[in-house]
Amino acid sequence: MLKTAKELIEVCRDNDWKISDYVLEDESKGDEAKKREILDELGHMLAIMKESTSRTLQSGSNLSHDMIRDFGKKTWEYAHSGRKLVSDEETVRAMARAFSTFESNSKMNVIVAAPTAGSCGIVPAALTTAQEDLGIDDEALARGLLVAIGIGQFIGGYGTFAGSEGGCQAECGAASSMAAGALAELYGGSVEDSLNAASIAIVNILGLVCDPLGGLVQYPCTFRNASGVSNARISADLALAGTYSIVPFDEVCQAMKEVGDAMPAALRETGIGGLAGTKTAGAICKQIFSE
Repeated sequence: MLKTAKELIEVCRDNDWKISDYVLEDESKGDEAKKREILDELGHMLAIMKESTSRTLQSGSNLSHDMIRDFGKKTWEYAHSGRKLVSDEETVRAMARAFSTFESNSKMNVIVAAPTAGSCGIVPAALTTAQEDLGIDDEALARGLLVAIGIGQFIGGYGTFAGSEGGCQAECGAASSMAAGALAELYGGSVEDSLNAASIAIVNILGLVCDPLGGLVQYPCTFRNASGVSNARISADLALAGTYSIVPFDEVCQAMKEVGDAMPAALRETGIGGLAGTKTAGAICKQIFSE
């Protein structure tokens, strides 16, 4: 694996590759049988993603606690209500799918942690909505997942995916960046477009704290999954429009690491500060943990 995005741009330019081409070559070491094995495994992951993104849209989540009950179903119904939407139907459907995956995680169903369980709704929602929009098959969609993997490898190399170390920027921020890079390539963008999209997504959430109520990965995490997929879609569009992050991707990742290191422990998944430290959160936690 290359160490910097600058090297990635050069290698892809020299070989006329997209990011997905590079990741597949790197993971397979050029072995054609290994490539087929990787693509088959990605197909399996996509099948799980599709199931999780649709699981609660019709039936609801039936979670025992009311913190995030039926958010996916409510948002899905709103997307198809015929009402004038503030954003657009595709984005609202993507948010509903992110909710569904997150609710699936809360129900202990099988999900793909991409890159973590706390950010599990973002990449699946982005990819499944893109497939619906573009009308592409699973093998083409797997290319998007390869891009997400490649972007994630760089983020992990510079920092962490753990909210307990870097705040929610390291979880939902990383997932949003991975999804943005994937969307940029799927919608016809260049290597530079994907990296700009990934950078913009991080810029938009830099400093996001991790403050789950009672240490339970439900609230506010569920909203950050929904807003994370929205951020990914917006960031991809901005990159494809020709805007770009003035600070390059490598330095954006380094900045995210530095910001995470500077966060106080109360804002890193301890359930002490931020929203977790409010009076309402205390009352909810008292009720939940006394049951």
